Amino acid sequence: MKYPPVHYHDYLGLNPLLNAQHPKSTEYGKPAHDELLFIIVHQTYELWFKQILFELDSVLSTFQKPTVAESEMGIASARLERIVSILKLIIGQVDVLETMTPLDFLDFRDMLYPASGFQSYQWRLIETKLGLRIGDRLAYNQSPFYKSLSESQQGEMLNIMNQPSLHDSVEKWLERTPFLQGENFNFWDSYKEAVNKMFQDDITTVKNNPRLPDEEKAKTVAGLEQTLKSFDALFNEDAFNKLRAEGQFRLSYKAMHAALLIQLHRDQPILQTPFRIIRALLDIDETMTTWRYRHALMAMRMLGQKIGTGGSSGHKYLADATAKHKIFGDFFNLTTFFIPRSQVPPLPKAIADRMSFHY
Repeated sequence: MKYPPVHYHDYLGLNPLLNAQHPKSTEYGKPAHDELLFIIVHQTYELWFKQILFELDSVLSTFQKPTVAESEMGIASARLERIVSILKLIIGQVDVLETMTPLDFLDFRDMLYPASGFQSYQWRLIETKLGLRIGDRLAYNQSPFYKSLSESQQGEMLNIMNQPSLHDSVEKWLERTPFLQGENFNFWDSYKEAVNKMFQDDITTVKNNPRLPDEEKAKTVAGLEQTLKSFDALFNEDAFNKLRAEGQFRLSYKAMHAALLIQLHRDQPILQTPFRIIRALLDIDETMTTWRYRHALMAMRMLGQKIGTGGSSGHKYLADATAKHKIFGDFFNLTTFFIPRSQVPPLPKAIADRMSFHY
């Protein structure tokens, strides 16, 4: 088939794109030079958000299936990693925006009320589709976050909130992980034994250290014993579920075990792609947190203690959201339960062979 010729300008739709900037300062007869930069940076954010949603929807369609084909895992991993790269890029855009000084911003800021980044529908979609629950969000001006959106967007958002998020789907995928229990092998029995041995060795080392005063020894030993107790929930489903009900864990008991198994035995060929997926989800959460943090610092730099254009507390809200708006926190907290690689219990040959590729 012969395709008709395409012109670069037309293909990219540059006429509407390059004419989509309408500075309010020019409209009001008080041109502010830096308003064009402000508009272009935020329009660029929204373009990248569109790409993130495109990648995220693709990954969601994979993980929301009853079973996930191994052939799709590499693609899902690559697309999550692409999201990470995009998020890192938009963090860099803060550097460009900060070439605008606070006085430059004040030249046009009052013309923007009540427009605000809180009204970014696409950013809220990204957070929600990833799995940020409404109960884990800060209230915005004493109202649910979606109240800052348009009426039609509110209806769409409520519909999205009732659908499984990526966090929900990944949890179900983890729960289906094989290898946790073998015919003559239980990973958690051997892991618990290794954990106890590691801590008992540390306690013995502290007690036998001639350079530590008795008071310091007692304090250190008490800390080690307390940390060891935190492992109890990992080996006791009732204790785990109690802590989960209190909000200390979000993943299910089985999903948490699977994630830990993947991390500890990530060198096994069949677990390498699942490990990349968990790492990508960690990176997404971390880069989103970094972006919020940079945004909060920029708000303080530009506005000090002034309120935001959307009527929020400005810097304080952004700083508080940075600390609270986590999605895959269990993957971060999982490191609490790591032990040195040299002490990870070896897998029985039959299970190791099942995890390997043979040619």
